[in-house]
Amino acid sequence: MPEKLATLSFSDGTPSVDLPVFTGTVGPDVVDVRALYSKTGKFTYDPGFMSTASCRSSITYIDGDQGILQYRGYPIEQLAEHCSFLEVAYLILNGELPNKKQLQQFVGIIVHHTMVHEQLSRFYTGFRRDAHPMAVLCGVVGALSAFYHDSINIRDERSREISAFRLIAKLPTITAMTYKYSVGQPFMYPRNSLTYVENFLHMMFGVPCEEYKPNPVLARAMERILILHADHEQNASTSTVRLAGSTGANPFACISAGIASLWGPAHGGANEAVLKMLSEIDDVKNIPGFIKRVKDKDDQAMLMGFGHRVYKNYDPRAKIIQKTCHEVLEELDLKDDKLFKLAIALEKIALEDEYFTKRKLYPNVDFYSGIVYKALGIPVSMFTAIFALARTVGWIAQWKELISDTDQKIGRPRQLFEGATRRDFVPMASRK
Repeated sequence: MPEKLATLSFSDGTPSVDLPVFTGTVGPDVVDVRALYSKTGKFTYDPGFMSTASCRSSITYIDGDQGILQYRGYPIEQLAEHCSFLEVAYLILNGELPNKKQLQQFVGIIVHHTMVHEQLSRFYTGFRRDAHPMAVLCGVVGALSAFYHDSINIRDERSREISAFRLIAKLPTITAMTYKYSVGQPFMYPRNSLTYVENFLHMMFGVPCEEYKPNPVLARAMERILILHADHEQNASTSTVRLAGSTGANPFACISAGIASLWGPAHGGANEAVLKMLSEIDDVKNIPGFIKRVKDKDDQAMLMGFGHRVYKNYDPRAKIIQKTCHEVLEELDLKDDKLFKLAIALEKIALEDEYFTKRKLYPNVDFYSGIVYKALGIPVSMFTAIFALARTVGWIAQWKELISDTDQKIGRPRQLFEGATRRDFVPMASRK
């Protein structure tokens, strides 16, 4: 029995009802409304689930007002500075940072699962070359259950573990193959001698006719981007994965559903919108006019890559990727490139203009990650696909948590019905 109760009273004569209040380890209390309908015949109404906790979770904590993001209690700033992506992946999946032996074993398993079934490479030929990478990614990941159907028994812990290993290991390969297919280049097999991120860059940019040597500065930049995007609590795509998982769907289908949700421009496509905005501004001299349009409430111009749905303070991920962004531009000698000069100038104006600082419209992770991707030579259409590669770790952890949660039931939101009430069929001849 919870220590606290919330009393809900009504003005329509419905008797008041006491509802349990749960307290987490950190964050706001949660009113348990599960018994509301049985006790009152009423539902709650919460479009977008802005005030609804849909699950219990111990993976990621966000405080949007304070600008806090923690994986399993560890601040994102510390993890991005000191960890590899696979070290963070182990933490997210298992709840604790690995010791040296545990990390070596985990990395070894992932490294030896990076190859995909050879028939999968022929699966790509069913797509048009100009298909959007996210469309291909949805299809290929969803089809993994047809190639690896020996690990889709969600009630078996070992099967769940094998599926998790396969998804984390194969997503870089599948993502890189998606890119290679779109540009007509041969697929590159993974190399066990490279790190997770170096291997991804090798499969993206390497060609059979010469050896690819990953640039350590660029590899570290990609590592940080993947860490920053590994999980983000109960966002739209994560909730989609959980909703699909609640039906008993296999993990490959659930991750494919998450990819489809991430594809939306309001979710994973934000960094694409940043590059589109910069290309429309075109030149530093056009920034003042664009800023004026953004401030005009009657104009549709939007400052993309600034502000955040959750973070009402500075996006903690943006501080990390900002530094990384400037390191990449320095390494590639792109400080004088027209597009990147434009981005840096826009960043400076927005950080100093009272209109934006007063409204806490600071640059977010999407603003900088899009610039880094562009500097690395990654086409805009691939931005969200790489986001999906990183977020797969979080999706898997959330899915596994869902499966083991005894409180969880099949997702079934209610509705406020405003359509026609019951009426009888009218024959055609009698209709007006």
